[in-house]
Amino acid sequence: MLYLICILFCATLIPLTLYILKNNEKNRELTRTKILFEVSLQLNSTIKKKELLQIIMSTTAKVLNAEASSIILVDKVKGELYFEIATGAKENEIKEIRLKIGEGIAGWVAQTGESIRIDNASSDARWSNKVSSKLDFPTKNLLCVPVRSRGEIIGVLQVLNKQRGAHFNAMDLQLLEMIASPAASALENAQLFEALEESILSLKETTAVKERMERELQIAQEIQMSFLPQKQFVSTSAAELESYLKPAKVVGGDFYNYFYIDEDRLFMTLGDVSDKGIPAALFMAVAMTLIKGTMHAEMEPADLLYSVNNGLCKDDSNMFATIFCGILNIRTGHFIYSDGGHCTPYIIRNTGEIEPLAVIKSLPLGAFPDVSYHNQETMLQTGDTIFVYSDGITEAENAAQKQFGTTRLLQSLANGQTITLQALLQQLIIQVEAFVDGAPQFDDTALLMARFSANS
Repeated sequence: MLYLICILFCATLIPLTLYILKNNEKNRELTRTKILFEVSLQLNSTIKKKELLQIIMSTTAKVLNAEASSIILVDKVKGELYFEIATGAKENEIKEIRLKIGEGIAGWVAQTGESIRIDNASSDARWSNKVSSKLDFPTKNLLCVPVRSRGEIIGVLQVLNKQRGAHFNAMDLQLLEMIASPAASALENAQLFEALEESILSLKETTAVKERMERELQIAQEIQMSFLPQKQFVSTSAAELESYLKPAKVVGGDFYNYFYIDEDRLFMTLGDVSDKGIPAALFMAVAMTLIKGTMHAEMEPADLLYSVNNGLCKDDSNMFATIFCGILNIRTGHFIYSDGGHCTPYIIRNTGEIEPLAVIKSLPLGAFPDVSYHNQETMLQTGDTIFVYSDGITEAENAAQKQFGTTRLLQSLANGQTITLQALLQQLIIQVEAFVDGAPQFDDTALLMARFSANS
């Protein structure tokens, strides 16, 4: 009888044990997913490099229950690792420290591209006390992983000393590797933004020198045009796109951009900065950088405008930009969009009808922080065309100070569904120039057209 009871007990205990283990694994996976989501939110909260590095350090230390964390960047020119930021009384001394690639554990990770977990740092042959001796901070155990961007190691991320005397485990190392991936993406965007700010500052300084103004304007024009996408990459069997930009001066504030955010969805935007010339071009460059750096696959147009608007409001520029942006699914024709005080776009239907796109107007970018923007949706049929433009077209004036206007615009778009977008663009520009008849251009001009070509 006792034997039978033991058999029945084991038969019950084994499935229960397996269930508990499986359930614990699911809970650990859920917890890890939640942690990575929260870390990603933290990393996307700023595009400023120094703020981002501080967030990476504090977040990884907290998530992995470590006494400290550091991110050390790679100087590709000198082949060294350096500390961009440091905290505490010896901040300046830490910033002076540089490690050769291959020197110390961090240098070894940067050289080999391999992650490492060490339980006793001082006994490891690769250990270097160059940093700890400066800080008077004994390192007991650590994790160190490479930070990669586009396949290239741009730094290493490490956490030091597990709290309460414990050791890091393999799951800790795997979690740190997962954190390093979004950290690399956020860091790349921050570095691009920092480079842009440095370029803008340099441009502002050089434009103050009158004898160099002409050359600087040429450089500014080249920089501005380099922000615009190449047309060739977007035309497919499912979508056709055409764009146009003509500043009133050498450089201007009108802008457009488009790029695929995934295999099926095409993002597009067009905006108009309130000023002209170099100030508008600088504001336009910052806006375009924020748009490209902020937009991701899970974001909708209204959320993008909200985030970019708050980013622009941090700079006291006294300028703003009207904007329209949307996401076109090139397989289904679904189009979701949002408006920031811009000219109402049109849809040229495949039947020849021209319809104003229903929009809920909101404030332009950079006017006030925490403005609400709204998503709206429509469906395009095969041959339907989205037409977005700046007021430089409708407000183009002739010598008698008469404007081209909306009526002439719609007449120029008539029968647009029967010709290519390139032909439609040329037709419109010819008619605007004929109306103006050589009168000076007082406003920047931009337009963007996207034709949906296939339903799935």
